[in-house]
Amino acid sequence: GYLLHQFLSPLSNRRNDAWGGDFEGRTRLTLETAQAIRTMLPEEVPLSVRVSHTDWVEGGWTTEETVELSRRLKTLGVDMIDVSSGGLDARQKIPLGPGYQVPGAEAVRRGADIAVAAVGMITEPDQAQAILSEGKADLILLARAMLRDPYWPLHAAAALGRTEALRIPPQYERGWNALGKMAREDAIARPMRSL
Repeated sequence: GYLLHQFLSPLSNRRNDAWGGDFEGRTRLTLETAQAIRTMLPEEVPLSVRVSHTDWVEGGWTTEETVELSRRLKTLGVDMIDVSSGGLDARQKIPLGPGYQVPGAEAVRRGADIAVAAVGMITEPDQAQAILSEGKADLILLARAMLRDPYWPLHAAAALGRTEALRIPPQYERGWNALGKMAREDAIARPMRSL
């Protein structure tokens, strides 16, 4: 798990001082960190915080606690919550499947009235669009999908019929075409290894 989450979760935070114990103590470091960063950032610069909304283990950090933490972060000037989950305990039972973390993002969005980013096996353009259109999240963050296909945004725009997003600004066309040529030459010279 992430350092801040190690303080949030009762599974890992066994402290009995001001940064442990009950919800107030376990959330103290996250809240103090967000407040310190917000005071250093210009007001027009958005601040987001990544949280694991659940440990997926009985007796661990819960989505309900994440909603309350998110409410408090919002009062400190946090603009968005990046909602992830798990990774802290080997006993976790994660219900893997397309968009498996989206319900957590939606719960935080509705319960804390704050913008959220959804993650977790969001791989298809229509899937991402549905999450946004249905109000489950305000932003989709991609990692593995972008590693597999660095041009995912362009392919998504094409699949969703957003042809205006596919236009390359004239000042970049020469570089774009050269990049494409280099990529084609590289693909011919060095066939892609199977993943």
